[in-house]
Parts: sequence; C-alpha cells; structure tokens
Amino acid sequence: MIKVTFIEHDGTETTAEGDHGDSVMSLAVAQGVDGIVAECGGGMMCATCHCYVDDAWFGKTGPRSEGEEDMLESAVTEVKPTSRLSCQITLSDDLDGLVVRLPEVQV
Repeated sequence: MIKVTFIEHDGTETTAEGDHGDSVMSLAVAQGVDGIVAECGGGMMCATCHCYVDDAWFGKTGPRSEGEEDMLESAVTEVKPTSRLSCQITLSDDLDGLVVRLPEVQV
C-alpha cells in the first residue's frame, strides 16, 4: 500500500493508503477527504481535484501534461508552481509518503 497525506487548508491532515496505479484523486474520494470534489470523476474536465504537491515531492509526480496545464490555467484561481490535478497523479512505489495540500475552495 502507498501512503498519501492530504493537508486541508485549515491544517487538518488525513493519511490514506492506496494501491499502485490508483490516482491521488480516487484515493481521496474513496477516503472521503474534504477538499477534493472530483466532479468529473477524473476526466480532467473540471479542476475540482486541484492540489498543491509538497515541494519535496513535486519532482517525483512527473510533469504536467499540456491538457493539465490548460485546465489549471483556465479553471483555477491560484495556480502555483506545484499545482496539479490529483486525477493526473498515479500512485507508484516512488510516491509512498506523498504529501499534498488542498486549496481552501475548489472551482
């Protein structure tokens, strides 16, 4: 199992365990993590699974695709260098211990 810690805007932390190949978004939804709405179910169509990857982990999550860049730029009010759509981050052994922070509101 791969552990991911979600930190909500108010500092509340939830650590969940997922399987290799799951998305960070699907793990958050399955665990009922507040702050990940996931309206489109992972289709990269809504940006309601936006998160900020902890600086120490950002390089391990892989680069944003062009489509992800476009969605972030068009739908997210505060895009940061570590912004990602959690539906586009796939769990792997390299991400065991991943930390993501959630914005105060989703689009």
